[in-house]
Amino acid sequence: MIVRSLTRCTHRRLHVCRPRTIQAKPRRFTTSSSSSTSSTTIPPPTALMLGTFTNELDKIAPKFEIQGSQIQVLRTPSEFYETLKTKILAAEDRIFLSTLYIGKTEHELITTIQQALRSKPRLKLSILTDALRGTRESPDASCASLLAPLVEEFGWERVEIRMYHTPNLTGLRKKYIPRRINEGWGLQHMKLYGVDDEIILSGANLSSDYFTNRQDRYHVFSSEEITGHFSQIHDTVSKLSFLVTPDAQNPAGYTLEWPSTNLAPSPLTSLEKYITSASKALRPLILPLSKALPTTSEEKLTSKPNTTIYLLSQFTQLLAPPDPSTELPLIRSLLTTLSTPQFNTSSWTFTAGYFNPDPTLTSLLLSSASTNNVVITASPYANGFFGSRGVSGLLPAAYTLLSRRFLESAAKTPHSRANITLKEWRRGTVGEEEGWTYHAKGLWISLDGSNDPSISIVGSSNYTKRSYGLDLEVGACIVTEDEGLKQRLGEERDGLQGFATETGLDEFVRPDRRVGIRVRVAMWIVKMVGGAL
Repeated sequence: MIVRSLTRCTHRRLHVCRPRTIQAKPRRFTTSSSSSTSSTTIPPPTALMLGTFTNELDKIAPKFEIQGSQIQVLRTPSEFYETLKTKILAAEDRIFLSTLYIGKTEHELITTIQQALRSKPRLKLSILTDALRGTRESPDASCASLLAPLVEEFGWERVEIRMYHTPNLTGLRKKYIPRRINEGWGLQHMKLYGVDDEIILSGANLSSDYFTNRQDRYHVFSSEEITGHFSQIHDTVSKLSFLVTPDAQNPAGYTLEWPSTNLAPSPLTSLEKYITSASKALRPLILPLSKALPTTSEEKLTSKPNTTIYLLSQFTQLLAPPDPSTELPLIRSLLTTLSTPQFNTSSWTFTAGYFNPDPTLTSLLLSSASTNNVVITASPYANGFFGSRGVSGLLPAAYTLLSRRFLESAAKTPHSRANITLKEWRRGTVGEEEGWTYHAKGLWISLDGSNDPSISIVGSSNYTKRSYGLDLEVGACIVTEDEGLKQRLGEERDGLQGFATETGLDEFVRPDRRVGIRVRVAMWIVKMVGGAL
């Protein structure tokens, strides 16, 4: 989760000779808007480039084919919140919500859910959060105590509240590691907000700051098949998690139980069997499908799909080797393709609020042949840890140090020095009136000199070493020829940059940006107790 900087764009481009690579013959990725100029239809350059990507992506992750118009891109926290509440109130059959936590004071959201359940007797609700984060404040008010009354009112047959507990925190480690710090050993970090046949993929949790002044990304997919697939993932992880049971005798108001109907024994009592059973249950949902499945929308009946969605997941903690998780391999594939000379007219934008990409991703970003590339990350004044007490309060400075190191690496090669720009996002100052935090993460890729992206990744992951080794993550890779969707993706990317300012290496020599020994020690402590930032 760390860093924030790349390199200042100098407006000069240097040709870089790279080893010639042999490319597999690209799959034809046709577009419904292309027209034939001769008896033989020749796909436009962008379509051929997309085929180069999808030839490899097809081998990595399950995919579905839809129309670009089936994806709505939301832009603000308030739009996300209002959309979520509207869809919950309109739900007919099911609501399933996977999130790290629901804020302990989110009574309006709970009231909205209650209204939906009361007005629709057949409607069912399933919520999955993290056990460590969701019970952090117990026996005081917590996420768990907020949700338990829903079960009491509507019964087990309609409401199920689950909490995932990492299998990486057991025995003496669990006994002696204090709360909050123990969350460093792994979390349920998926963000899946499904209602009937629609789903919102995001990096946002369900608490007031994410509804008001914490910038993230939010994509609404209107697809029965995509929603159904993510619903299966939600249900499977839920059956590998604790059940929240109302308990009036417990001061916290609830207890966590491990039902005998779960797919595995508890990780706290039988770790090896838990991992074996979890792997067996999850692998069929992760591996690529034999072919793309089109949606059943009316639009599909009159036109060919113009957008492919690859469903991404990272479940390393739950999987026995070999790990078939898909997000890290897919992003590596995208960036590896971008490193070849034929993509020197492409460009990418990469963002993470806590910019500390997995080392392999950092290397690939720096070796890209693309031009005019941008990294967006949080300014120290828009970092969620700004002003925090203790070790966490040192983290904004730690991200500054990591950003500087990234910029120094980028400056070592003429191509990356001239073609990678770091921008820090800031909208006011955290803790002050009108101050926002930045939590967005994603990747946009534009091809063949186009401004609008043809490829984008959205989801819960921060793309860090921790994301790929400790937490549960989900997301989607969008590959599209739909001009309307490409425009919406471009507007989303450019909208985030509206609050971002270019930051170069000279910025980090300012006295207020220098990093002292306390921060370096804190980085070491965090690494030791949590494995990664």
